[in-house]
This record gives sequence, C-alpha cells and structure tokens, in this order.
Amino acid sequence: MLIDTTLREGAQLFGAYFNVETRKRIADGLIEMGVDEIEMGWVGQEGIHEFAGYLSRAANGTHLSVWSPCREKDILAAAELPVDRINIGVPVSDLHIEKRLDTDRQSMLRKLAAAIHTAREAGFKYISVGLEDISRADPDFSMSMALHAEVCGASRVRLSDSLGQLTPLAMAELVARFRSRIKIDIAVHCHDDFGMATANSVTALDSGADYADVSVMGIGERSGIAATEELVAHLSIRGGRDSYSTEVLKDVCLFVSSAARVPVSRTKAVVGTDIFACESGLHTHALSKLPELFEPYNPESVGTSRKVAVGGKSGRAAVRSALSECGVDSAGADIASLTEAVRQLSCRLSRPLTRSELIRLSSGEVLS
Repeated sequence: MLIDTTLREGAQLFGAYFNVETRKRIADGLIEMGVDEIEMGWVGQEGIHEFAGYLSRAANGTHLSVWSPCREKDILAAAELPVDRINIGVPVSDLHIEKRLDTDRQSMLRKLAAAIHTAREAGFKYISVGLEDISRADPDFSMSMALHAEVCGASRVRLSDSLGQLTPLAMAELVARFRSRIKIDIAVHCHDDFGMATANSVTALDSGADYADVSVMGIGERSGIAATEELVAHLSIRGGRDSYSTEVLKDVCLFVSSAARVPVSRTKAVVGTDIFACESGLHTHALSKLPELFEPYNPESVGTSRKVAVGGKSGRAAVRSALSECGVDSAGADIASLTEAVRQLSCRLSRPLTRSELIRLSSGEVLS
C-alpha cells in the first residue's frame, strides 16, 4: 500500500512552496488516484490547520497522517489536527544520535517509549515510528528500536533509507529481517540518491513490507524519493491492484511539476510526453501490426497517447504506413525515393517530420 508524502517530503524540496490552495489540489488528485494514506504535512507547518480541516472532509476513506518529531509538545499539537495517524520520526544511526542530538542509545529508547505513550494518551489509535537513517545504523540497535516500538504500542515502523544507500537486494534482506521479528506493519521510505528509490520500494513490498512512501514526481529532499506515479502504475498495471487509478497520473504530475517548478522530462517513466513516441523503422512497423510488441502497457491507461512519426530512422514500411494514416494512397508511389527524401529532410531539420511535411513531400514538393 502507498503512503503519499508529496505534502510533507515533497514540500521539503529546495525552492518548493505550496500554499494551502495548491495543497488542496494536490490532495484531491491523490484521493482520486486512490493512494492509501496521505501524509499531509508536518506539525507547525504554515496553514496546516486549515488544510487539515479541508482534507478531513475530502478524504473519502483515505487515511490521513501528520509527521512529528519525537517530542511531546509536537505530538500533542498533532493531536489537535483531524487526522487518524501520526508518524513520529526517530533517528537510529549513531551518527545522528550522537552528533545531531548529542545523546545516546538508551536515551533514545526511553524517548521513544515516552513519545508513543504521549501519542496514545492523546488519542491516536495508529502510531507509526520512522526509524531514520536505518541503512547506516547498527542492525541490532535498529531492531531493538523496532521491537521497543511494538511493545510500547506502535502500529507501524517505517524503515527510512534516508540517504538512498540501499540496493534492491539489500532492501529485500532488510525487510525480511524485520518481517521475521515484528508483527506490526512495516513501511519503507526510500530516497533516490543513487536512482534506486522506486526499485527499492517495489522490492520492499514484494519482500513483505506493508507500505511504501511515495511522492509525486519523486520530489523531496535532494534527489527525492520513490515516485508516486511509478508505484501506482506498477501496482495497478503489473500487480493488478484495481484500487489505484492510473488515468489521472499525468494531470497530477503536470500540476505538481508546475507548482514545484520541476520540469517533466519527455522520457519520464509513466508520464513523459514521448514515452510512446516512435520513429525507428523496425519499431514503427511492428507497432502498426501489434502495439504490444513494443509497448509495456496501453498509452491511454496512463492518460497519454501514442505518437508515431517518420524521420531519419524510418524505413519504407514505416513511410507507407504513415501515408496511409494521413489518408494518402501510396499505390504506385516510389516509396524508396520518398523514404530517402524523408530521411534527408529529417536529418537537415534534426527532428521527425510533421504530417503536413510528409504529405507535401509525397506530392512531389521540394522542401528545404
């Protein structure tokens, strides 16, 4: 299941500022998409009360959570929000415990117990504990923290690869180790510093994790985390999860792209404008026969469309097929000569040809 944290992790992206109205639009898209939980922000975030009120009315069954540091006053502040879950962050690596917090392991165990107690007393029925920087933590201590969280009444532990250090094989081992020892839910939070976030998240879910954190366009600190659109598409199309809606992915990504000022690469997985564009002779000819030969899924399933053009990489079959699509009868035409003209013009222009240019070339017009 997916925890979308665009409004918390994503909002921490350098230079990204989402006002309340922008957050509402993003949340509406996430709800329509069918994510299982929305981490709506952090305690003390500007406009959090107004936004939480709106989201609690719009949620339509989606779980709502808020992030809080491991401090009593923040947990109590979180309890004033209309959310049903709290995500408490606690570092488990000695580097953070000693150098950032200037404390020790035993103190962190006591602090965690106190935080969970406070959350329970404040009325939270579902308490998630994020074990931060777990990939650089001592394995025995991080397991002790997870077991301690379970005994104290936590509902979930979130294994946070805070600096994107893990590979899929290492992630599988990590999840399997925790799954064998704890009975509460397991989530993962995978950063993308080495481009592994989506792969690590998919692997974690396949290895026994119950939840994976995601963010639209993968935005977040540094290079971000696993991308919502990639996990939704994978789980829906490959995994058969019909609770997720893939048709809205592109619109949501385009809106977040504009709001965060992060351009969408034309080859971006799932939502790029050119992921179903083709001009290669072999591929275009095959697509005209059977799209499944070179398409992993139907373009319409992710809100986009196929784009086929002729150019410097096209062969005669592709040119003939393109003419047919343009309504031009190619019977008796010198396809070999026309194909050469197409290739030459495309190379001069450094791009595929438009429909108009192909039709004009086929009529014998000389284009420069």
